[in-house]
Amino acid sequence: MSEGSLARATGLAAVFFAVSVGLGVAAVGRDPAVGAEVMALFRDQVASQLLSDSPAVLAGKLFLNNLATSLLLFLGGASLGVVTVLILSVNGLLIGAVTELVRQEQGLLYIAAALVPHGIFEVPAFLIAGGLGLLLGRELMAEWHGSGDAAAGALPLARLFLRVVVPLLAVAAVVEAFITPAILSMIA
Repeated sequence: MSEGSLARATGLAAVFFAVSVGLGVAAVGRDPAVGAEVMALFRDQVASQLLSDSPAVLAGKLFLNNLATSLLLFLGGASLGVVTVLILSVNGLLIGAVTELVRQEQGLLYIAAALVPHGIFEVPAFLIAGGLGLLLGRELMAEWHGSGDAAAGALPLARLFLRVVVPLLAVAAVVEAFITPAILSMIA
């Protein structure tokens, strides 16, 4: 694996994610009821379980949740990248829909305050995990065609996941639990 191949794979993951975010934004722009349904699901399934905790516990839960998603992005490469692309797309759609609904209600400043502090760590972690998943799929395809060893190719990908993705997720979780709420309280 070269740095160029990781950059290309991460760029491809970013394209899938960005297109999905755009589709989520467009869906809510076209029909705000879609956003309301997504927001209700988000509140019931995610926020209600997280927001009642102390910041330290919240950081731990956010880290574990994001780690699980990132692991699925990476290991989804074992499906030749299909699961990786599906997870990127579903998350992009949901994020786009929720972001557009909140933007309509709270404005762009609120969105920026809610997403940028931790998003500068979390989004690259997800995209790199997605890129690693796509590279894992490529390693499997190479082995099937007799020109590679998927297990040997997966090892440096896993090491990179541990060295880059996991620390980014840890920082993102701490920022999201401790700093983002403070910033939001200043502008709310």
